[in-house]
Amino acid sequence: MPHGKTSHPRRPDPRLVRTDESWLTLPNPAGVPVEICAGPDVPVEPAAIDELLTLLETADTLRALADATPGLAVEPRIERVVGTPDFHKGAGIPIGTVLRTEGALVPQAVGNDINCGMRVEVTSLTVERVRPHLDRLERRLRHLFFEGGRRIGLTAVRREALLRDGLPGLLDGGAPAGAEGAWRQVTPQDAEGLDTGLHAAAYPADSADGFRDWITSGGGTSFDSIIGSIGGGNHFAELQYVSAVHDGPAAYAWGLAPGRIVLMVHSGSLSLGHQANATGQDQARAAWPRGVPMPANRILPMLLDERGATARARYLTALANAANFAVGNRFFLAMMLRAGLADVAGELRSRLVYDAPHNLLWPGADGGVLHRKGATPAGGPGEGGHVWGEPVIVPGSMGAPSYLLRGLGNARSLGSACHGAGRSVPRGAAARGGDAELDAFLREFRVVTPLNHRDPAVAARHDVLEAWRRDLKQEAPWAYKEVGPVVRSLRHAGVAQPVVELRPIMTVKG
Repeated sequence: MPHGKTSHPRRPDPRLVRTDESWLTLPNPAGVPVEICAGPDVPVEPAAIDELLTLLETADTLRALADATPGLAVEPRIERVVGTPDFHKGAGIPIGTVLRTEGALVPQAVGNDINCGMRVEVTSLTVERVRPHLDRLERRLRHLFFEGGRRIGLTAVRREALLRDGLPGLLDGGAPAGAEGAWRQVTPQDAEGLDTGLHAAAYPADSADGFRDWITSGGGTSFDSIIGSIGGGNHFAELQYVSAVHDGPAAYAWGLAPGRIVLMVHSGSLSLGHQANATGQDQARAAWPRGVPMPANRILPMLLDERGATARARYLTALANAANFAVGNRFFLAMMLRAGLADVAGELRSRLVYDAPHNLLWPGADGGVLHRKGATPAGGPGEGGHVWGEPVIVPGSMGAPSYLLRGLGNARSLGSACHGAGRSVPRGAAARGGDAELDAFLREFRVVTPLNHRDPAVAARHDVLEAWRRDLKQEAPWAYKEVGPVVRSLRHAGVAQPVVELRPIMTVKG
């Protein structure tokens, strides 16, 4: 069973109604069914409830759009909303929101970081093999991630193949001849098992013209500053080890044994996702019916009608391109972790456990659309070829344990789980945290960033060091909820069952 510091029940927001040990409901003026999966020891911040109520004003927007668009085959509406245990305030729509609509889709319910997600690999190395080499490993990872070591050369053909056909398109034909940098870690096995190792082997797109500048950048085989980038915020690339097994048969099936080194990557689509979301906003405005005021909450749905088909297709193509890029980016970040380990600990084997999306939408044949923003799929046993259930990756805060769980396909949660512990302190407030706490944390844990804070030349630059410390505080453990109660909420609610606990060794942060 997941453990952590003892938590005391908190008085919930008075607008929430607890229905059982695992679930809260939110009565609202729109009459939309809203539930939040959170046990009594998981805090739900009032600011996130405010933001959710603002989102629900979109129900009125959809009614206005329907009145202005006669003859719709499906009346547009918000069918249901679910909040996951890491539910917290976002930038317009709360993180940890699962939104099911009918007759419309909402680009902002996916957001800028399209297919932000997690990749987990299990290696043949053990923690005992790696621990003696941590100083050298830290230096090597800093070089690979921040000092020109990644060397991910891509031709225009491979770039377009990635955006249109996903990871299978990128890996078609294997690594290029004379490959260097992160490419050298790619093996033929990396192109196998993608149907079950990825939530979707690809997000097919019939064009990638919206990203022609990136595809053709540099001419032939070229290098850029985008592919192989972690990104900011809570994104990371981390080395962990299996510290506890909670479900032996599932752990064995996934290749996870005590002490085994695991690679975990959390990143997304970077600038391509921002561009794709901007495309969605532009197309939504272009398709907006004359005479219908723009909504006060600035959330612009797109109706699933014939008149808006061209605008909608442009957004969905850009979304698929960005989603495919994100999977490829996580792949190369994992290759960079492999390269660092191989350099200091010798030859290793690594295999994909799972790559899961967080920010995406799934249109259904019935006119329904499922949106996840900061939430991960948690399909049950047998779904998508997953015998034990879909792997669910729940990272803790920096330096805290993470968990791999198996999804149970819970319909009440819309088949969704949380994608982490979730923030408990806004970034601005966390940046003002105590220096003594940060110093204690840095004595116990290794964080690899572009800035080497141990370098005497850096230590002499107090202004530079203070800015670095301020950024690090925003992602420090005290800024996040405890992961133990969050995982317990998933288990008690029948959303996902813990399989293994993972302890961090070293985190790379952009």
